[in-house]
Amino acid sequence: MEKKSNVQKEKIQNDVRKRQFEGTVLSVSGNKTIKVEVQSIRIHPKYNKQYKQSRSFAVHDEKNVAKVGDRVTFEECRPLSSTKRWFLVTK
Repeated sequence: MEKKSNVQKEKIQNDVRKRQFEGTVLSVSGNKTIKVEVQSIRIHPKYNKQYKQSRSFAVHDEKNVAKVGDRVTFEECRPLSSTKRWFLVTK
């Protein structure tokens, strides 16, 4: 078997795409943590009716810059706590 060099390993790791979402800040629930709601519009498979679906995420805000009502973008990362697996990209 061939051994991969460090350069090849870094290239493979950098090619991994992480999920990104955009949402509205619901609350600043603690130090460096915000609660963000993401809304999406779905279409029912049988009735073809549009409906809204929302999810909320606990997001890591390192610099405490986000305020309630802000529109933010966040990205997937390693688990930071039992609920936080996302970090703030842009405010």
